[in-house]
Amino acid sequence: MPESTAAPSRRALAFWGHSSTARRALSSRWAESCWRAVGTSAPWWVRPRGRRRRKTDVADSVWIARILECGLVRPSFVPVQEFRELRDLTRARTAVSQERVRVIQRLEKVLQDAGIKLTSVASRVWSKTARAVLEALLDGVTSPVELAALAKGRLRSKREALEEALEHRFRIEHHGVIVRGLLAHIDGLEQRLDAYDAEIAVRLAPHEQVLELIQTIPGVGAKVAQVLIAEIGLGMSAFPSSAHLASWAGVCPGNHASGGKRKGGRSRPGPKWLKATLTEAAWGAVKAKGTYLHAHHMQIKGRAGGFKALGATRHDIVVAYWHIVHDRVPYRELGPD
Repeated sequence: MPESTAAPSRRALAFWGHSSTARRALSSRWAESCWRAVGTSAPWWVRPRGRRRRKTDVADSVWIARILECGLVRPSFVPVQEFRELRDLTRARTAVSQERVRVIQRLEKVLQDAGIKLTSVASRVWSKTARAVLEALLDGVTSPVELAALAKGRLRSKREALEEALEHRFRIEHHGVIVRGLLAHIDGLEQRLDAYDAEIAVRLAPHEQVLELIQTIPGVGAKVAQVLIAEIGLGMSAFPSSAHLASWAGVCPGNHASGGKRKGGRSRPGPKWLKATLTEAAWGAVKAKGTYLHAHHMQIKGRAGGFKALGATRHDIVVAYWHIVHDRVPYRELGPD
């Protein structure tokens, strides 16, 4: 089909009475509703692979139409609209969360320039104590003793070390302007995160039961479970088995053999947002000692290295996800043995 996605091209397809349409599976997909609005069926998103040839949009369209006519392609997986919208929300939340981390890092750099070494005493620069100290600095408090008296939690036992870390050259007319702007930026980002969290919770309220079942997997918390549902969905009809899901997610070894010799086992790229979340979950599962996931990870790590062991743990989590969603049962712990 033509590469144009404008409304006239879509209306032309409807007028011509096409029963099937196909387009290259790109990172941004057209909404299914825009096709139904002009009377055409939902298009197939395909990844055609063939011999090397000249590369133009017209040549690609002709090639895709030809192999679609011959039945040589299968449609790519496209979640239903409910989970496509949920995916947009979880990805937006992740982007805002990453931006918040970057702003906090810039804040730490400003504090280092002002001679404030909070990270030498505290495990992280952004905490209730740090916020109280920064607010006091912006209000004109300069004494390290007075600033250290604002310590909260476990930092109270490190009062002397905190006083040394707060020996500073902070200038309100310079550092204060930057810090005030960064604090306002962080507050705005946190408000957006709260709004995203609330909206995602509302969207997932009908699926609360399966959401809780997914969280029974070691290393999978509430937000990770939300992302897994958004990226994969809850309908397993597109994946006949857990092996199909693992292959689509790019968490199983590749298969490249010829003449009885294995020439490589690199995994396919897979959806980057999903793989990043699976990596986060895998690191959490590795820390859960006394579980099958931890024992399996350590077994493969000793034989093949940490990178492949992490990939195996991601694979285990995807397999567990498929069985939980498909059968609506909690995670079954096999134990370290």
